[in-house]
Order: sequence, then structure tokens, then C-alpha cells
Amino acid sequence: MNPAGALARVALLLTLVAAPALSADPLVVYSARNEQLIKPLFDRYTRETGIEVRFTTADAAVLIERIAAEGRNSPADILMTVDAGELWRATERGLLRPLQSRVLADNIPAHLRDPEGRWFGLSMRARTLAYDPRKVDAASLSTYEALAEPRWKGKLCLRTSKKVYNQSLVAMLIAQQGEARTEQVVRGWIANLAAPVFANDTQLLEAIAAGQCEVGIVNTYYLGRILKDRPEFPVKLYWANQGSGGVHVNISGAGVVTTSRQPAAAQRFLEWLSAGEAQRFFAAVNAEYPANPAVGLDPLVAGWGTFESSQINLGKAGTLQPQAVRLMDRAGYR
Repeated sequence: MNPAGALARVALLLTLVAAPALSADPLVVYSARNEQLIKPLFDRYTRETGIEVRFTTADAAVLIERIAAEGRNSPADILMTVDAGELWRATERGLLRPLQSRVLADNIPAHLRDPEGRWFGLSMRARTLAYDPRKVDAASLSTYEALAEPRWKGKLCLRTSKKVYNQSLVAMLIAQQGEARTEQVVRGWIANLAAPVFANDTQLLEAIAAGQCEVGIVNTYYLGRILKDRPEFPVKLYWANQGSGGVHVNISGAGVVTTSRQPAAAQRFLEWLSAGEAQRFFAAVNAEYPANPAVGLDPLVAGWGTFESSQINLGKAGTLQPQAVRLMDRAGYR
């Protein structure tokens, strides 16, 4: 054999062995998480494994209906949402399959995953108090419930009840203290509003900074987004309910679609997302908290300090959401 030809064949063989095997069937993700928050991570998985990840983004409710309508013909392998309640809805409709994964069970705490293994948190989102330190002494803050007290009349801002984040918060308050007490709290919040409810948490934070109100309830990553561009933004966080149930947390999470044609590959992808650098990136890109407690925090997030979080399984956010929506409607929370 020609020595040059032999060397060329050896070089080609080594290249093929070293390169990751390309998947004949790309993984398909239906995601309620925005493209800019997921595409870099999906691209990284492709570089590491050779498996292409294709995705479609839309509101979670739309994606759930789409999977249901597509039935066995759905191309989706994974459903990814930004709220545990949406994942619970998908499980109620039989759209997510239970997984047996020691990796996921070890990486994701029990309260951040479905007890039957049908969905898993990939990042944790804390919903707590934000306040204007120019007007509010942090020592005067304590709990979500205390914001219903008369002392906060004309000083409170809230996001609309139509957003699932507040529906989940109220659902978890029902889980902790019952419907009657939670309705008292929500009615107190409405009585204390300084302005009509806001469409999103960014508007709420801007209203606090502008002096329109003094305190509100927000997902912490909204403040993180602002602080990345405006480090002097005059709003701070306060960890609610320390020693009395903990801060309400939610998740951005995912599950494997029941009709996936490659459930084993989809499970391996979720396992990859639950560990190491993938976990750090998944959370840090949006100033969230890794669901895996062994993974370090982004420096901005770490600067907010530590907190006690609610340990109630987030499946409750789904089971009690219809009850929470009816309660908020009765209380005049629009």
C-alpha cells in the first residue's frame, strides 16, 4: 500500500472516531422559554454530542394545545415551560411521560420535580418583595401576608393576576394557609394598591424606582436584567417569609413528551441540562438560580444573599391554580 495513502486512511479513521456521532433524528423542543435564553445552550449540546436540537417557541398554553392536537404525529420530544403549573397541566392531559433517572433524581431536589418523574425544574425563580430603600426601612418588611396590612395602603404595586407567576404564588399561599386566609390577604393587597396592576414585573420595578409606589412582588431575575445595564437602579430585594414558610419559588423546567420517538435521547438531554456547566449557564443567562444546588450562582445573583425557600412541591402550583384564579377574581384582583 502507498504509505501516503495509508496515512490518509488512518487520519480519516481517527477523525471519524474522535467526532461525535451525528443523530439521524434531531431532538425537537417545544419551548415557552425565549430563544435567546436557550439557543446558545442547545448549540453547545450539539457541539458536544453531535445531536442537533431544533426548537419552536410560543406560550406554554399554545404549545400544550399543539402537542395534544398533533397526537402521535407530534415531532416534539421535550416540552419546556417557565412555570411548574404549566408542566402540571401537561401531565394532567397525559402529554409527559414518567422517567426513571437516577441522574435527575440526584441533581434536582424533590420539591422542584414531579413526584412521578414527569417534569423536572432546570432553573429556580424566586418571587419575593422589591422595595425602594429611599422610602422603606427593610426592617419594616416581613411577609407576603403583611403587605395586606393598612400601613401599606397606597404604597403597594402588583403585576396583573392574569400572569401565571401570580397565580402560582396565590396557589402556594393557599397550600400553606388555606383558602379563607389567602383571600383575606389578596383583598388586603388590592385595598393597598398605589396604582392599577402592571402588565409585567419590569414596569412594576420602574414604578418603584420612580416613586409611584414603595414595595411590590416580583421575580428576582427581572431586577437582575435591569441591574446588568443599570447597576445603580434604586430598588432592592427583601426575602419574604423567612422562618414562616420561605420565599415562593417557581421553576423553568421540562419533561419528555409521551409520544416522543426517541425518549432515551430526550432523557439524556434533560440529564445534561441538570448538571455542571449547562446548569450554570441555563440559570445565569437570565439571572436565575440553578435548580441543582451543587452548581454555583452567577455573581450578580449571589450578591442578593441566601434565603429560605418554600419546600412545598411545586405540583401544588398546578393543582391549586384554578382555585387561585377564582379566588383572585372574587377579591377584585385583575
